Amino acid sequence: MKYRVTVLTPTLTGDGDKLSPIDYMVWRDQVNVLNQKRIFELNAKGPRLDSYLAQLAKGTKLDFASWGGYAQNFAERRIPFEDAAYTPYWNAAPADVLSIPTFARDARGPYLAGSVLKGALRTAYLFAHAKPGAMAEVAGRLAGERSPRRPAENIEQQILGTGNSDKLRVFRIGDAGNISREALQVYLLRVATLFQKSPEQLALGWKLSGRGIALGSRPEESTPAFAEMAKPGTVFEGSWHENAFLNQEEVRASLRWGAPIPREKLFLAANDYAAKQLELHAQYAKWTGLEALASAVAGLQSKLAQARENGGCLLSVGWGAGFLSKSLGIGAEEQAHRKVLGLLPFYERAIKSGLPFPKTRKIVFLKNKPATLAGWVEFSVGS
Repeated sequence: MKYRVTVLTPTLTGDGDKLSPIDYMVWRDQVNVLNQKRIFELNAKGPRLDSYLAQLAKGTKLDFASWGGYAQNFAERRIPFEDAAYTPYWNAAPADVLSIPTFARDARGPYLAGSVLKGALRTAYLFAHAKPGAMAEVAGRLAGERSPRRPAENIEQQILGTGNSDKLRVFRIGDAGNISREALQVYLLRVATLFQKSPEQLALGWKLSGRGIALGSRPEESTPAFAEMAKPGTVFEGSWHENAFLNQEEVRASLRWGAPIPREKLFLAANDYAAKQLELHAQYAKWTGLEALASAVAGLQSKLAQARENGGCLLSVGWGAGFLSKSLGIGAEEQAHRKVLGLLPFYERAIKSGLPFPKTRKIVFLKNKPATLAGWVEFSVGS
């Protein structure tokens, strides 16, 4: 069988690679990725190699006045900005925030790794089948004298099993086929945050590099981020296999599984998880007053209802999807979840602030306006 992934909001599933500001130049409102090998070969034949290496050694943006010809003649690929208005923001931003995460690709072009989808479905299944007292159990482990490195590992093992008895072995998801590079653009994102305007009122701010925030009405003063993402409407297709043998009664008994695990059960879990995430995103849009974000979330909720009817599901995947796409704890009672997070050093300070958690979201800008969330896709399986 084949699966089909339709991108609903700008999405980046990368392989860890980034373009540093000395790997590309911005020219004509697009990112021109330089073919450094060809440039070195050319410069090695003349006197300009030392000056070019000196420019690279500075670790900042390449000077377009001196090196712009390379962008014109030695770009191995060109990735357009989603909107021409982003070029001035790029020019004004410090070099340390201008590394651009890139979409996963091989020699044939960009592709979507099956592991991205399997991981999202796995998290959703854990979310849907975690017991109400799971967070209290984790809190108890963390409150001991020696906190375990993986305090929730037992919960995952109880729900899914381990090794050869892992329940999601029933499903195998292959990598999706390659897509055209024209499906990718460089998008502008900014980090929205909440602060306490008064004891009863939360307000919107935009994160600055380091510390501090810009006012909600002035997002252009905040620190931008740029990422290569697939455009909404982009379609990926790959192979989907269901191992009916593992769902046979005698096999399940030997693996100590209970009921069979059909695709419908997995997709139901995914949609329940998506519904909870969107509920929390809708509340965040209300707190911040971002009307476009509220409209985008409402649109995703409508897509979710359609996916339920059509036998598909919605997933939040990849770079920028945020904490809510990775935690089974969002389904627990809020105070129990906050208690667990407060016992973890990385989150302790955020929880003590008393503000909602998480108080930030990566917001994708469209046409230079805060518009939507990153990483939402629709997933379906057909013959």
